[in-house]
Amino acid sequence: MGRRRVADRLVETVDTGQAELVPDPDRPGSWTLLLDGAPQSHVDLTDPTHLEFEYVRRFAAAIDLVAPAGTALRVLHLGGGALTLPRYVAATRPGSTQRVSEVDGALVELVRRALPWPADPRLRVRVADARATLTSTRDASYDVVVADVFAGARTPAHLTSVEYVDEVARVLRPDGWYLANLADGPPLRHARGQVATVRSVLPRACLIGDAAVLRGRRYGNLVLVAGRVEPPVPELTRRAAGDWFPGRVVAGADLDRFAGGAPVVRDTDATGSEPPPLGFFSSRR
Repeated sequence: MGRRRVADRLVETVDTGQAELVPDPDRPGSWTLLLDGAPQSHVDLTDPTHLEFEYVRRFAAAIDLVAPAGTALRVLHLGGGALTLPRYVAATRPGSTQRVSEVDGALVELVRRALPWPADPRLRVRVADARATLTSTRDASYDVVVADVFAGARTPAHLTSVEYVDEVARVLRPDGWYLANLADGPPLRHARGQVATVRSVLPRACLIGDAAVLRGRRYGNLVLVAGRVEPPVPELTRRAAGDWFPGRVVAGADLDRFAGGAPVVRDTDATGSEPPPLGFFSSRR
């Protein structure tokens, strides 16, 4: 396994590519994880409630509203990265039971060694494919399922279909929520298809994102919140508007228009999400 230091960076070959751990010059004890040049996670080892990436703050806002503050939850994380969100949940909701499914075993070991998370018997990290994890999980096991899975900066095809969403819905409790990171750009074909697909199973939903991304003007991250009960759109809207980088929430008839009659994705025709524009990540560093 290749491993080297470049200045203060730790560069290591993992199962899915080249991982880099880069210290944050503005926050001592904080690191950014990149895979093949694409930022995957930011972790503040001294303050796990500090969330640098805006889409992660939107995930956190939704999790904050699942239950009263401090109430322990059962959370399944599909995709681990540097465990930013599991650390946040452990800090804000002590006693929560969390399972992290990460397909890259070498990445898990790198994070365990270089960015260790506090010992917690309720936080389990397993090396496994996200869909295989769902298949082996009992019905109604989790309050929240978070999907943040990328291979080469693209969501794998087998995690975009209605058959996959059926498995997510099966493991969610009746009032549980599914949170998904949708990375897309003009003309938002992937995001529209995912909204249509997820809502065919979990019909109560909203989409949170930067206005320019929602309008199809640039590439970026959108967070889909979906379940069998209505998400708290007014509170999510307030939090999105008050973020460091203000966002919008699309729900109801506006979300119908966003989906625009996009077809439901099935295993037989599923494809991975659109890749980011060439040079997108290097231009944002």
